[in-house]
Amino acid sequence: MSLALLALTIGAFGIGTTEFVIMGLLPEIAGDYGVSIPSAGLLVTGYALGVVIGAPLMTALGTKVSRKRMLMLLMGLFTVGNLLSALAPSFSLMLAGRIVASLAHGAFFGIGAVVAADLVAPARRAGAIATMFTGLTVANIVGVPLGTFIGQAVGWRVTFAAVAALGIVGLLGIAKLVPALPRPQGAQLRRELAAFRNAQVVLAMAMTVLGFGGVFAAITYIAPMMTGVAGYSDGSVTWLLVLFGIGMFFGNLIGGRLADRKLMPLLYGALGGLAVVLALFTLTAHNKVLAAATILLVGALGFATVPPLQKRVLDQAHGAPTLASAVNIGAFNLGNALSAWLGGLVIAAGFGYTAPNWVGAALAAAALALALWSAALERRGTARTDAPAGSPVNAPAPQTAGHH
Repeated sequence: MSLALLALTIGAFGIGTTEFVIMGLLPEIAGDYGVSIPSAGLLVTGYALGVVIGAPLMTALGTKVSRKRMLMLLMGLFTVGNLLSALAPSFSLMLAGRIVASLAHGAFFGIGAVVAADLVAPARRAGAIATMFTGLTVANIVGVPLGTFIGQAVGWRVTFAAVAALGIVGLLGIAKLVPALPRPQGAQLRRELAAFRNAQVVLAMAMTVLGFGGVFAAITYIAPMMTGVAGYSDGSVTWLLVLFGIGMFFGNLIGGRLADRKLMPLLYGALGGLAVVLALFTLTAHNKVLAAATILLVGALGFATVPPLQKRVLDQAHGAPTLASAVNIGAFNLGNALSAWLGGLVIAAGFGYTAPNWVGAALAAAALALALWSAALERRGTARTDAPAGSPVNAPAPQTAGHH
């Protein structure tokens, strides 16, 4: 089973690299195509919106085939998109390649999370999800800096060609190592959509948008904040982002370990801690050492929420978790886009480069409020119904795909 998780992790690594490496290569790409940096920024925005749209769309199409086959098709789509980006003769085709690759992103993580959870015992589900997401966090420590270095040294097209090659490795790994889990009985789009009638599923997704939005409010503007406020050189931004990636890596592991035992207390602690640290970032951003330590903490606390939120969606969407799981991945990207926009608004209003940290703190605090409300609703529902059969609140987590 560990080899099957490794195959999913390789796919996650490739997807994480292509999502974030673009930020370090925007000047080179803009220069090659003769477009402005803001115009080149559409390659980031287009990708994020493609994830939001592609997650439910591709997952809905995937209800007709087995999960293993769908994962293989998604890695194929991802590879084609990155190959198109590497070879694109025009900016519009480059953007098209980014969007094609992004369509695979949400569904891959959404379906992959369900498959990862089904590969292990119920008590280890969040840990298995966290293992797959390790690929995404390691991408920020290794893939993104390496891809940026390659792109700056020998050309950005080589970076995207290398990511396409990673997609082929991921595809072959899934084909060889992931077991052919049976398609869940009664896997129909109508049944998958019914999961969204559960208020707890919607609340978990709202927590995802606001909680991870808090992280991206600060990180989107990390370069001007660190160079303009903390006094770092332009070249230091790369290793500061590596520091953020290291925080993500450990936060993800800790979150995966604790979510199987104390899911809601973990969410309270991570979201509350994130709100406090982001608020403090407005002060620590003025000191190089404190700023670096804060970036590490933002990555750790932010990503500690990912395994518990993904597991909560899987548990609450009992019996039809695939679409809900994929849409929750889209919710992360919706949070990214929303918070980057809000952060830009406060900077444009003249509040300075540290102002997005206040936006992030407010978003994280709102996510904490939703977590407390969600738990209160759950307790009230349990007390009122005394655990009736089939209640989504009290239903056990599915053990294997064959039991859905």
